[in-house]
Amino acid sequence: MRIGIPREIKPLEGRVGLIPAAAAELVNCGHELYIESGAGDLSGYSDAQYTALGVRLQPDAASLYDVAEMIIKVKEPVEPEIALLRKEHLLFSYLHLAAEPALTRKLLDIGLTAVAFETVEEQQQLPLLAPMSDIAGRLATQIGTTLLHQPNGGKGVLLGGLPAAPRGRVVILGGGVAGGGAAMLAASMGAEVVVFDKARAKLTQMRALGVNVTALYAYGDQIADAVAGADLLIGAVLVPGAKAPHLVSAEMVRSMGRGSVVIDIAVDQGGCIETTRPTSYQSPTFVWEEVVHFCVTNMPGAVPRSASQALSAALIPYAIKLANGELDQHASLKGGINLRGGELIHPALQQSMA
Repeated sequence: MRIGIPREIKPLEGRVGLIPAAAAELVNCGHELYIESGAGDLSGYSDAQYTALGVRLQPDAASLYDVAEMIIKVKEPVEPEIALLRKEHLLFSYLHLAAEPALTRKLLDIGLTAVAFETVEEQQQLPLLAPMSDIAGRLATQIGTTLLHQPNGGKGVLLGGLPAAPRGRVVILGGGVAGGGAAMLAASMGAEVVVFDKARAKLTQMRALGVNVTALYAYGDQIADAVAGADLLIGAVLVPGAKAPHLVSAEMVRSMGRGSVVIDIAVDQGGCIETTRPTSYQSPTFVWEEVVHFCVTNMPGAVPRSASQALSAALIPYAIKLANGELDQHASLKGGINLRGGELIHPALQQSMA
């Protein structure tokens, strides 16, 4: 199969679909790999590193999309890329279509097959979403820590506290991979951490992070009480393929107080906090009722080298199966199909678009 790796053009997105070593795996399986010139630059990989391993260089996106049968990219296609997609293409990338009805309709009109990283499921896990969720969770705590600094509009709280000053309070919605990563880092910094989830196993894992971590069932009134006292609120709730449920109302956010910080990792799926609206790294924050919000839709793009390495390691076994024409032979991949031949395929996406 002819596989194309385009350069990402979403603002300040530096990740690349496959690092050189992963691309070489496909070349060694007998497939033709093409990469757009400069696609790996921001992740620290030069064109020469790819071509040395048998990957063929294309000068621009148009020539890459023209030659490729399968497109492996990181983020969902944006306007200039949509015009280059054809019915014959197999698109393999993060899509988050439940929160993007306009994009969904455009891809349906094209009639291509689209397999979304975030809906490939294996043994009730999301192996292609997990590495980016882990990064996003850790980044949420790192970024939240600095946004709490007074020069950045925060309330001037040191999360770990001091002998004469109380610990900062971090409230996390969701104890999965993203929420767990956020909780682990916040706990290690010495913050007071409260994690909400509905699964007992996840609550047990979160509590084991340390004596400064409280894990609670996600009752609405308990969430409201915790949010009111939060210095940093992190949303990390996911329903595969569907829009995220709103667990925190605007009124709850208003109760947080001036200089508090909200970071909604679930923004890709519409957000789990009512006041969320998508932002980019070009203008990452906004203030609503004196509460600082960070809702960047491609958080791992801030660390493209680490993120590309982690993504490629998770991605390559599935990419090989797709390149070998085995889409319908593996339940995990078949279940990850969002669109095919102009039809909505994924059940959660069908419900979101109904």
